[in-house]
Amino acid sequence: MPKENPFTTGSSEHFPGFPDVTAALTAAETSRITARGLWAADGTVDPGAVRLGQTLANALLSDTTDGTDTTDGTDTATALLPAELAAIVEEVRGLALPAYHRIEGAAESEGAAENVRLSAFSLRQLGQGPHPLVVVPAGWTPFGWPLFLWSYLVLARKGYHVLAYTPRGLGIPGLPSTSSGFVDVAGPHDWADGSAVIDFAVDRFAPSVIGFMGESYGSGISQLVAAHDDRVAAVVALSTWGNLATSLYDNKTRHLAAVKALLALTGGPVETKFDEENQRILADFQADRNLDAVVEWGLKRAPESYLTLTNEKGTPTFFSNTWHESLFAVNQTLETFNGLDVPKRLNLWIGDHAAPEGPALIGPPAVRGEVNLPMAEAYAWLDHHLTGEHNGVEEWPQVCNQVMFSYVTEPVLDPETGEPTGENRIVVPARRETSPGWSEVTDTTEVFGLTGDGGGGTDGRLVPAGEPGAEETGWRRAFLAGVDTEATAMDAIMKTGQAEWRGNPKIYDTRKIDRRHAVAWTTEPLVSPDGEEGVGRRVRGIPRLRLTVRSTATSASVYAHLLDVAEDGTARIISHEPLNVYGLTPDQDTTVTWRLQAAAYDIPSGNRLMLVVDSKDPLYGDASVTWTQTVIGSPEGEPSRLELPLG
Repeated sequence: MPKENPFTTGSSEHFPGFPDVTAALTAAETSRITARGLWAADGTVDPGAVRLGQTLANALLSDTTDGTDTTDGTDTATALLPAELAAIVEEVRGLALPAYHRIEGAAESEGAAENVRLSAFSLRQLGQGPHPLVVVPAGWTPFGWPLFLWSYLVLARKGYHVLAYTPRGLGIPGLPSTSSGFVDVAGPHDWADGSAVIDFAVDRFAPSVIGFMGESYGSGISQLVAAHDDRVAAVVALSTWGNLATSLYDNKTRHLAAVKALLALTGGPVETKFDEENQRILADFQADRNLDAVVEWGLKRAPESYLTLTNEKGTPTFFSNTWHESLFAVNQTLETFNGLDVPKRLNLWIGDHAAPEGPALIGPPAVRGEVNLPMAEAYAWLDHHLTGEHNGVEEWPQVCNQVMFSYVTEPVLDPETGEPTGENRIVVPARRETSPGWSEVTDTTEVFGLTGDGGGGTDGRLVPAGEPGAEETGWRRAFLAGVDTEATAMDAIMKTGQAEWRGNPKIYDTRKIDRRHAVAWTTEPLVSPDGEEGVGRRVRGIPRLRLTVRSTATSASVYAHLLDVAEDGTARIISHEPLNVYGLTPDQDTTVTWRLQAAAYDIPSGNRLMLVVDSKDPLYGDASVTWTQTVIGSPEGEPSRLELPLG
């Protein structure tokens, strides 16, 4: 007799705030859900994505037991799906046996009464094997493994066993997809759990080879398990991190908004989701204390810390990230990627966390026949390295960069009025460029000197090296610190970058940047140094900035933003990076140098490059003291300058 489907109680009736999964999904609704992607406007998981994943889980598990029974012919659950999606579910049920599991993980602590139980889902191929297996640790959300159920269907149709699980501690209490225990934030317990999941899979499925594929939190866990377990033959890491320490705290700056967003996605309060040690670390981070211990904690959870192990194993590793990543900034991923001495691939895309691949993880394409390249290439990586398919992956260059905002768009019209809605849709995809490695992305570096003119609220100049004024020294420019300006990295985590991915980058009005609380420098209208028509500069790589700072306080924040400014004064952001400076002696100079985030961006001919420095941004914990004065200078021997990488 079929076992009761554990997800029949997964509804708003039993879990307040949880979407209703008892109503039928239409094809139009499904298209709208996948078109929106993972994130709602407030940075939480889109309820439609949750509903789609849970409905698929219900459809797959409605007539199955935990690995023993098959279907009994009822179609109640698939009736809640659009016909085309229901047909795919039935196809997969003919290829693979769905099952729900509670896998025994590592003990919470020595002497614990029982081990953690990991909520898991599998699709076991029914045809003669052996078959390759893909293990998918879920991302950092309260909804666990069902969220990406569509991707498991894709893998099963390709002939893979699939075993997805929710990492320990994550999830809404009582929800079947929630795992027990405390969240270990990709710590040693999570590595041990990954190996326990492999043990379970080897026993149940006897796979020919094992790969890991993870999104966000699952991507970091995938890398860490692979570093510590020889049985992992390939890794796909989507919207990933390489160094958790520098993702959270870099340039003496805490990434507070990222941590706040993550803590809201565990499925419960900190006190119930983390053990005492991790609660202490999180409290110290938010209170700006004991940061050396926070860094040590983050390094323990950094795949970069175990590159020697990964390189010894030679594990083929695929990274996919975004230029304007708000949770795991791109530079730290580049550091890890450059340290890998294995078959590897790095794709960098327009947008923010999970925006490129998210739609194809949660459902079929919103437009029939449309291909989501971020996921298509991730699957191709697995096909090549797990099944030996000769699909071109063996000839891929190591790096492929999407050039920011190089797409062609058209206005979206209101279907009733025919008037523009203010949104754009992409009609020609953004250009992509390949490179043998990251070091080859940058061909040369152009140095711009900063000038001191700009009194009365006017901007200083960015002057190319060799031109008059480029070596100007002895000037000072001041602003009042501790007040935010229009020069912010983004409006909101995930939201701004998701709009970028869809063809709607944030537009800044540089005239509204309050020069009382910021200083700015601007080039003359740019023309290509190589005579390339239409392109003033091809920014490719990591910009670098040197400034001399003094303050009337003992600490200061200098947050740099690079903008592409059109003739009308509107702008789009190229890159940014915060820096907090401590231990200042009031009214004495300190010279600082730091790297902005990597970029691939074409500044059109006739546009200007603008550098804006202010002292506050909602993403970060700043060191500025409100209404104190910060002064930027350019002393002889160490003139302030911007190094712009070009390709």
